[in-house]
Amino acid sequence: MKIPKIIQTISEELLTTNAKAIVVGGSVRDHFLELPIKDYDIEVYGLGSLEVLENILSKYGSVNLVGKSFGVLKFVHKGEEYDFSFPRKEKKVAEGHKGFVVSCNGTLSFKEASLRRDFTVNAIGYDIEKKEFLDPYGANIDMENRVLRHINTKTFMEDPLRVYRAVQFCARFNYVLDLNTFKLCKTMVSLGMLDELAKERIYIEFKKLLLKSKKPSIGFELMRKLGIIEKYYPELDALIAVPQSPIWHPEGDVWIHTMMCIDKMVAFLYGDEKQDLKMMFAILCHDFGKATHTQISPDKISAIGHELAGLEPTERFMYRLTDEHDFIKSLLPLVEYHLAPSIYFRGNAKKSTIRRLATKVNIEELVTVARADFLGRTTEASLKGIYEAGDWLLAKAKELDVYNEPVKAVLQGRDLIKLGLKPSKVFKILLNKVYEKQLEGEVKNKLEAIEYVNRIIKI
Repeated sequence: MKIPKIIQTISEELLTTNAKAIVVGGSVRDHFLELPIKDYDIEVYGLGSLEVLENILSKYGSVNLVGKSFGVLKFVHKGEEYDFSFPRKEKKVAEGHKGFVVSCNGTLSFKEASLRRDFTVNAIGYDIEKKEFLDPYGANIDMENRVLRHINTKTFMEDPLRVYRAVQFCARFNYVLDLNTFKLCKTMVSLGMLDELAKERIYIEFKKLLLKSKKPSIGFELMRKLGIIEKYYPELDALIAVPQSPIWHPEGDVWIHTMMCIDKMVAFLYGDEKQDLKMMFAILCHDFGKATHTQISPDKISAIGHELAGLEPTERFMYRLTDEHDFIKSLLPLVEYHLAPSIYFRGNAKKSTIRRLATKVNIEELVTVARADFLGRTTEASLKGIYEAGDWLLAKAKELDVYNEPVKAVLQGRDLIKLGLKPSKVFKILLNKVYEKQLEGEVKNKLEAIEYVNRIIKI
């Protein structure tokens, strides 16, 4: 396992004090999964106190003591941060992630200290000096079988967030949840143990599920089987078994379609976390309105108006996860207008119509959502992988210079003042009229805008 030089240096010094450094947690797991290692966590065994460790680390960089009460020191060397900690035990004394009493003990064995961890794959260590892996709970076998298995029932149940962690780990690593772990998680859900979790903690797991998985549907299907969807997310639960037209959706009900869509969206992400999260949540929520607006008749199944009807349940769902108001508002237009690219393409929409659309939603983002919607089904056209309507709209948007933003107003209030007008409520009316003419294509520059205003004033 590759170890940063500074960690190797500190490990060698610890050895002179009869202590040893062991790399633990996700970095060791990611080494076996052949994933990039972003964070190194090191447990130090054999020291008498955290102060001794602090003194050693201070020789090589800065030490942040913010986690000292939990036995953790954040060490920074040349801009890189590493967590150094003492082996510890945790005891649940109250609800919530803060309801633990932590006791550090440098004399614990690695196996004893690892008992507090959630899954076997997160309980592997790497002895830096011996250059050997420590695997007290059989993680190596689990990884070979691609199984996610909890270590200890008692400690696992002490933090219900681990149910959500099981979900996102299975989706990210394409693992199957061990049968006993599955039963334990399902019991925790049915007992309402997840009720105590703060939405902020759940939201973090959702983000990992949506942004770090090649197939997020694996996680959502697992949540469905565990009873999480039914118990906590009625907007998603309402999609299950809602029928769709076999002409447009031969793949099945709205839930199946939604799962296919979120998996398709993975290929279209931008690489910007905030924007990607907006895209993922928009496609996850895009058909919420079908739960209430699906109509079944002898000759067809339709869901007229489901786009607009989906806004309220989208807000309910999102506020259940986060209080980021501006973020939630930013994804609503993507839900409301997700059918626009296909509708505009079929109707060969006018330039003015496309300009108006750009005032309501970012067209590039909208086409991304609509593309995932179109490809997340099994029609003959979708299986070809080409979304002609989206490509058409993007080309039109580029031609009209509204690809990422709406038409810029050519006339401002200061221009009206230069014309000799005094600021008043009339300003807004005039500016709106000019902008409307811009959208229609009748006003193309400031000179034409001023001529138009002069005509209005004279009238």
